[in-house]
Parts: sequence; structure tokens; C-alpha cells
Amino acid sequence: MRTLGNVLWFLLAGWWLALVYVLAGIIACILIITIPFGIASFRLAAYVLWPFGRRTEFRRDAGAFSLIGNILWILVLGWELAIAHLVAGLLLCLTIVGIPFGIACWKMVPLALLPLGQRIVPIRHPSEDPFAAAPGARR
Repeated sequence: MRTLGNVLWFLLAGWWLALVYVLAGIIACILIITIPFGIASFRLAAYVLWPFGRRTEFRRDAGAFSLIGNILWILVLGWELAIAHLVAGLLLCLTIVGIPFGIACWKMVPLALLPLGQRIVPIRHPSEDPFAAAPGARR
């Protein structure tokens, strides 16, 4: 199911959302001081391109620099990327087939706003899947 979900995601929204992240990364790499933002943007592009089967988690060792970086990220790149996810989610929800993908797209908004201090990890158990139904919900 993950592969099917990833293929449909790629066709419906993943490729152009990843392209937006790559463009943001290229823009961020223009200045030396914003290169860490560019690297984070490229890392997120890979996640947004093929998200099912992986999740993000906050690193416990992320410190004050991640907090300061996230504030700068929101001001420079984050709000544009979050708006891209909101618009993509809205467009995906216009069709019945796209509703689950639209919801998954909206679940990526916090990642678009606060990427520093997070890492992308594989899902080892279905209960860890952020795109799955709520606990206790019937499938």
C-alpha cells in the first residue's frame, strides 16, 4: 500500500511540491549564512517527494540554534512552503480520491514551518504512520 500511496502522491502533488522545496533550497544556498536552510530544504524535498513509509520526529539534542533557525526559516522560506501545502491540500480535496492525500498534505504544514531539529526516520510499525487513520478508528 505504501508504494501505491507514494506513486499516487508523486503523480498528484509530490513532484511539484518537491520542486518548490528544491527551488527554495537553491535560493537559500545563494548566501553562505543560509546554506543550512538550503540543505534542510533539499532534505525535505526528498521527504515530500516520497513520504509514505517515513515520518519525522524532533531530535532531542536540537538546541537553541534550531529554535532560532526555525524562526528565521518561517520568516524567509517557511510561510511560502506552508501556503504551498495548504493550497495543494485544498486542490487535492476537490476530488474524492484526493481527500486522503489532501489531508496528508495538510499534515506536512508543521514540517514546512519548523524543519530544523527534525529528522526523517523510516516507519517500523503501522501505529507510527502519521498518515494513517486516528487510533481506534476503523479501517
